[in-house]
Amino acid sequence: MDANTQRCGAIAIVGKPNVGKSTLLNALVGQKISITSRKAQTTRHRITGIRTVGTTQFVFVDTPGFQTRHNTALNKALNKTVLGAVGDVDLVLFVVEAGKFTPADAKVLELLKPGIPALLVANKLDEVNRRGDIAPWLQEMQRRHAFAEFVPMSAKNAKDVERLFAICEKYLPEQAWWYGADELTDRSEKFLAGETVREKLFRFTGDELPYTSTVVVDKFEEEPSPKHGRMVRIAATIIVERDGHKAMVIGDKGERLKRIGTEARQELEKLMSCKVFLELWVKVRSGWADDEARVKSFGYE
Repeated sequence: MDANTQRCGAIAIVGKPNVGKSTLLNALVGQKISITSRKAQTTRHRITGIRTVGTTQFVFVDTPGFQTRHNTALNKALNKTVLGAVGDVDLVLFVVEAGKFTPADAKVLELLKPGIPALLVANKLDEVNRRGDIAPWLQEMQRRHAFAEFVPMSAKNAKDVERLFAICEKYLPEQAWWYGADELTDRSEKFLAGETVREKLFRFTGDELPYTSTVVVDKFEEEPSPKHGRMVRIAATIIVERDGHKAMVIGDKGERLKRIGTEARQELEKLMSCKVFLELWVKVRSGWADDEARVKSFGYE
């Protein structure tokens, strides 16, 4: 394909925690690469999702939800990631829940840089009871920021997602693609393994476990397998802040930890198309989210 006919550009997906940014990224890429849970602040890294449609390559950057409540070393690192992403893209998707605008949304809106076009993505439209309320809300949003366009949608609706591609395309520059046509993310399988375990951890502990729990992948080794083609051995440590949290993660007779491991392994086998052996450990590291050196050592820049 002639590079002169190609389009390619970076699109940041920003918003407060829990507005559906990761769900939107996964829908746009067409495969799960960013973890989702009902717990706020699930995404902690700048995750790039790639989707090539026709002659255009869309490079989506999913960012952590911008944090305004806790001033820990972890949250400072997460907010730095958001700020870096917002200033270095061709287009911003500012994601809010349709019909709502909170002080936390306002904080994120303040980060948008002049000169970079921003689309207002009014997500979760399927949860709005009275569609007639949306028009005055959109007028109010236009007064808050000069959005290039409004996109009321649901990330769970395939037609809405296709429409978003068509809208984004015209804001991307004509230039050669940055990635291969079949690439989906710039993140390694080792990174995705840690994220998958962390998602299952949050899913099975609900609101009991503080969001400061994290996962560190200690071992990621590949070997050929006559039966499966490829086999990957993974050892990961779940880091929590208190002994009580450790007991909660392990569960009665180790049942909860076993369930977290089983679900994570099954998902990774699908994601990586190989046989996976997964070992999980739980360790207590109190105060790690306030310790800048430890935050960095756990992979948060």
